[in-house]
Amino acid sequence: MPQCDLASAMAVASCNEKPGLSQTPASSALLQARSGLPEAASFSALLPDFRIRPRLREVDGDCLSGVLAWAGAQGENRERRKAATLGIPFLRLGPGLLRAPPGWGRVTPVLSATAQEMIGPSSAADILDPGRLLLTHGWEHSGLLARAANGRHDIVLQRLGGPWWNAGAFELPRDDGFTVIVADSENRWGAKGSHSPALPAMLAAALAESGREKIVLVASRTAGLSGFLEETGARGCTVLGRSVDLWEVIQRAGFVYAAGGEMGFLALLAGVPVRCFADSFYSGWGITTDGPEIPRKPFRRTIDEIFAGACLIATRYLDPYHRTATSFEQILGIVSEWRRVEAGNRRITVCLGMSLWKRRQVADFLRSHAGKPAFRRTARAAFSRARMRSRGAIAVWASRAPTGLAKAAECRGIPLIRVEDGFIRSVGLGSDFMPPASIVLDSCGMHFDPSVRSDLELLLIETEFDRALLDRARRLMTSLVTRGVTKYNLRKRGAAIEWPRGRRRILVPGQVEDDLSVLLGGAGIAGNLDLLARIRAANPEAFIAYKPHPDVEAGHRRGRILDEVALEYADIIIRDVSTAAVLAEIEELHTLTSLAGFEALLRNRRVTVYGTPFYAGWGLTTDLAAIDRGRRLSLEELVAGALILYPRYLDPVTRLPCGPEIVIERLDEPELWKPGPLVVARRLQGLLSRRWNKLGGVAPKYVARPSHDASGTPQP
Repeated sequence: MPQCDLASAMAVASCNEKPGLSQTPASSALLQARSGLPEAASFSALLPDFRIRPRLREVDGDCLSGVLAWAGAQGENRERRKAATLGIPFLRLGPGLLRAPPGWGRVTPVLSATAQEMIGPSSAADILDPGRLLLTHGWEHSGLLARAANGRHDIVLQRLGGPWWNAGAFELPRDDGFTVIVADSENRWGAKGSHSPALPAMLAAALAESGREKIVLVASRTAGLSGFLEETGARGCTVLGRSVDLWEVIQRAGFVYAAGGEMGFLALLAGVPVRCFADSFYSGWGITTDGPEIPRKPFRRTIDEIFAGACLIATRYLDPYHRTATSFEQILGIVSEWRRVEAGNRRITVCLGMSLWKRRQVADFLRSHAGKPAFRRTARAAFSRARMRSRGAIAVWASRAPTGLAKAAECRGIPLIRVEDGFIRSVGLGSDFMPPASIVLDSCGMHFDPSVRSDLELLLIETEFDRALLDRARRLMTSLVTRGVTKYNLRKRGAAIEWPRGRRRILVPGQVEDDLSVLLGGAGIAGNLDLLARIRAANPEAFIAYKPHPDVEAGHRRGRILDEVALEYADIIIRDVSTAAVLAEIEELHTLTSLAGFEALLRNRRVTVYGTPFYAGWGLTTDLAAIDRGRRLSLEELVAGALILYPRYLDPVTRLPCGPEIVIERLDEPELWKPGPLVVARRLQGLLSRRWNKLGGVAPKYVARPSHDASGTPQP
């Protein structure tokens, strides 16, 4: 590789702020990508240190460094011929070691890309080919190798490389230490390659060195191998085809025989001895057992050096949410979260109690490689469907669960998972049929039911929150407050409220009186009016602002108090003002179970709780009901558990699972939250209901009552 190209490779690997990204401007090197390829739009983002041209030509006197084609794309052979004719390199790019399950999102996203094949003369594009890069020196600095060691450890620990979503049923030999034969030939990073011509030699060597009952043959593609596989199975060997959890096989194996390919590399990362029967980018360096037919490399390399070259420099990574270049570490974190979501979703076979308008959104939340769950309208139909899969679970919308469902599921041995809206929901009301951007799943009960210890409560009790997670929670809190994010994020202007001087400002958020959080966690308080009366009695000198619940104001749910009645206890009634704007101006919030109490904690307001919401009992609130959690939490720990670890989030743009940060960012894009026809019809229904209740009256933004003296007596 020329010296200037080696320097470019080192720059790509040496960035400290975003490991794996180059801070240098695009070089003079040019790569051509055939115009019209769907993947071509990703090339410029994936390769910021190259200039991508859609046409094959010289530009400003600079020669092209190669011709790009995406593996399997139409016209690949034509581009290969063009490159050969012009005497420049041809690169076939394909997915890297970290990738997404097929069928996720609107289009299966490209998370990483590396050269699966590179032919032709040396050029600046050599840094994209692991085999060519590893033959150079000068990039192996200590920081890069430390990243490689950590990355290799994390991939193995979390079992994330390759087709991590494969979890089909298959049988392995009873005892560990068996020999694995990989039927696929060199197919860098899981591309669909052919079967290895060395397969008979691998089988013969394994039979000579191991008992037949301790040989496992893995063939991800079985076409053209039926006779060989039948013969191998007849000899007493274990034959595995198609969807196989490679990590389960690797971590129980004693030896892996490979002709290159991804599984051999994953085995090396896991510390399993590998014998190579064909040349590959990781053979010949002294870390594999190679036959005499395998060429030896001119010097030795460690596994961390090979991982650094192949996965931190030659492979490039793409943020699936923003379509921008990013680092190995960031994609590893995204894939780790996707694995957690996918594993939890895999057990859900059928959904019950899901409104028709929610089903598409819920199906995307609950997708897995096993497919999207079915939807049923009755418990009997749901039980029938759940029994079609071993330990298949039913997911039920908590507020629509049929009476006796939990007991019936327990008697049948069918797991039951309750589903509800998340704490950062969307822009608009659920009762307006605006789909949620987050949901929570709970297998124990629900976070608003004090009679059980929910998954959220157990998570908050048992989790040891590390520094990285707490730092993330701290950044998330700052973002929520700065952007004024609350549960519904209703686009309302603030109103100029005249707060009196010298009186404590207390906000009382109204609630939906038939909501399960009120019915189950209300600690005996009979609705909004009862709560207001108690707050006034306990705080006669305070200035109390009452804000009705938006679902109640919309005319969809129960809990309305006549203004003249509410003003017997409150000083002001606030309407059509965002909760975030009011929280910025008050000193205290008093509530039954409202999420507004949690939102007030984020803004460092004093919170007094009369019921048993999930955020009470941790030492952060004044609790009037008896709550024994058995642990005290910092606000950062509470946020980490309640907003990062517990909920599921769905990116409205890509339809991919995401973190809360992406949803918060998307809230700034109004075009993503435009109401559809169903939402408009629902809002019209609510408007008619409100007009009927008020006999044509229109409520002002806020209503004030005459001032009170210190005892609470109205003054003229």
